[in-house]
Amino acid sequence: MKLPIALSTAVFACLTSLLAAAEPTAGRPNIIFILADDLGIANVSPYGADNFKTPNLDALARTGIRLDRTFSCPNCGPSRAAIMTGRYGFHTGMTGNDKESQKVIESGGETMIPKVLKSAGYVTGAVGKWSQVPLTPGDWGFDDYLMIQGSGKYWNTQDNGDAYTVNGKKVPLLDGEYLPDKMHDFAVDFVTRNKDRPFFLYYPMSHVHNDILPTPDSEPDSKDLFADNVVYMDKLVGKLMAELDRLKLRDNTVVYFVGDNGVSPGESDRSTIGGRRLSGSKGTLLEGASLVPAIVSWPGKIAAGTTSNALVDFTDFFPTIAEIARAEVSASLALDGKSLVGHLLGHAPAPREWIFVGLGRNWYVRDTRWKLTNKGEFFDMEGAPFVEASVPADTTDAAATAGRQRLSAVLAELNPAAGKVNHGDGTGKFPAAQKAAKKEKAKQKKVEAEAKAKKSAATAE
Repeated sequence: MKLPIALSTAVFACLTSLLAAAEPTAGRPNIIFILADDLGIANVSPYGADNFKTPNLDALARTGIRLDRTFSCPNCGPSRAAIMTGRYGFHTGMTGNDKESQKVIESGGETMIPKVLKSAGYVTGAVGKWSQVPLTPGDWGFDDYLMIQGSGKYWNTQDNGDAYTVNGKKVPLLDGEYLPDKMHDFAVDFVTRNKDRPFFLYYPMSHVHNDILPTPDSEPDSKDLFADNVVYMDKLVGKLMAELDRLKLRDNTVVYFVGDNGVSPGESDRSTIGGRRLSGSKGTLLEGASLVPAIVSWPGKIAAGTTSNALVDFTDFFPTIAEIARAEVSASLALDGKSLVGHLLGHAPAPREWIFVGLGRNWYVRDTRWKLTNKGEFFDMEGAPFVEASVPADTTDAAATAGRQRLSAVLAELNPAAGKVNHGDGTGKFPAAQKAAKKEKAKQKKVEAEAKAKKSAATAE
């Protein structure tokens, strides 16, 4: 049967309109960004942890790429802000966990990832910790969110643990309910409801931040609650991957698993790799504070079971996710990050030669061999992440001299001191963390002295 010309034209116009409406989201992958709290590379088995086993993360790493030089900020708030804005703390004002930093970024007119992705047709959700970034996820552009108050919330017996917030409404956490399980349920519901359209899920977990409390799987007489929490975190990652498989979404979903900063000082002594403790822990400007686990899985796109020594900065996540989503990023956002997409897919070299780490009014830049702080301290990082060897300013080593010059030029161009760093007490940390950082620095000096003594003894022999 032939349609009248007028009707066939109308049908064609309708079909064209429908195709045009569908085109913005056609072929765009889902993106899930899982962010563990206070989890260092020595707490997960894909990185060779001695004392912790994480089989679900092992499985995730086997399906994608393990990024071995990914650097966060040393504390929660600045790291999360860097992920969400793609900009350094001295540009956004989020240089620490202090309230003053939160006020500065709140009033600074920043744009976060969800707004950019929504313009590309994505539905956006956030579930978990948000408290050190101001306002709510909804204020920054997330369509759906579950937000917890503070860090390390698990049971309603904790301070501020008796409720959580879902899309602006407070929901009581009932007796016997485990908050990470409620968060998991929210994540699964979000993914299920939006399985037929591209989605972005930001999932900052409770684990493994203090308070370290029994999990639902802990034995009544457990002597290692921290390990229990690492295991439960790993279990939740596995459960989410299983849901993606069940919904037949796994092949079209990019999954990130990243730690927000190094392990808490109280767990750093047994967080070892090959029997060696990392230099530093959360809250310091040492390697173990910022070198974090980072795994990216994208079946059929990223080669399975691969590793990369490329330097990755936390500001790089924003432009990388935006490129994966084919979302337009306005030059006016002035991102500090660089997209890793070409490198992740195996057809481009690493996009950066150095990374920047800042906390409060202190910072450093680091390349693959050398590290320079704002105080002029210079380190040979050949023994990292275990040893950071101080290099004297009057060294005659040509490679060291050239390295200092290169990094000095980087710091001069960045000029963090001219940015939004003059607020708070300058440390970007809470008092307890300041005390822990001081203790950590003393411990690291002792390690360096012992290493130097061993080297001298070996030379003498």
